[in-house]
Amino acid sequence: MSNGQIAGMHSESELVSRCAKGERAAQQALYDRYCRKLMAMCLRYAKNVPEAEDILQEGFLKIFNNIKSFRFESSLSTWMSRIMINTALNHLRQKLYMLPMVDVENAGLQEDEKISLADFHLNELIKLVQSLPDGCRVVFNLFAIEGYGHKEIGEMLGVSEGTSKSQYNRAKSLLRAKLENAKGNYGKLGEVKI
Repeated sequence: MSNGQIAGMHSESELVSRCAKGERAAQQALYDRYCRKLMAMCLRYAKNVPEAEDILQEGFLKIFNNIKSFRFESSLSTWMSRIMINTALNHLRQKLYMLPMVDVENAGLQEDEKISLADFHLNELIKLVQSLPDGCRVVFNLFAIEGYGHKEIGEMLGVSEGTSKSQYNRAKSLLRAKLENAKGNYGKLGEVKI
């Protein structure tokens, strides 16, 4: 099968099968199909682009090394996302242990308080998330974006559920302050809960 034929494959099962056999063209096709989505995920966990690229490269190596074990019990995208999240967490784990997360008092942001994101570009929002302290950034990503519960996050990071909740509240407070600083007053359009 030529590179052009592999790149045009629509069947994920065929692509997975060929990647499991170690076919370079199929691996490139898989990378091309998912790299943008997974890089966006890595950028949310990393402090900068080079760190996100390192996480992406390491994650894809794990994907290619483990694709033989993929059984289509979930979507390929979900399976790859889990590997990328775990890779990002492993990458950050040393930093998190060096700067341990501690419980902090609720940071003063009400659960139903809304923040307008309408005037911000996605790249600006990613930079704001990247600017959060490591612990807050990881918990914010896992809870607000990936949809994990605080109990699961606590287990993943080896912290208490309360610590996860307090880090999330701290992240919201810091993001709110950064958004207010960047934008000034909020309008009614585009308000979202964080």
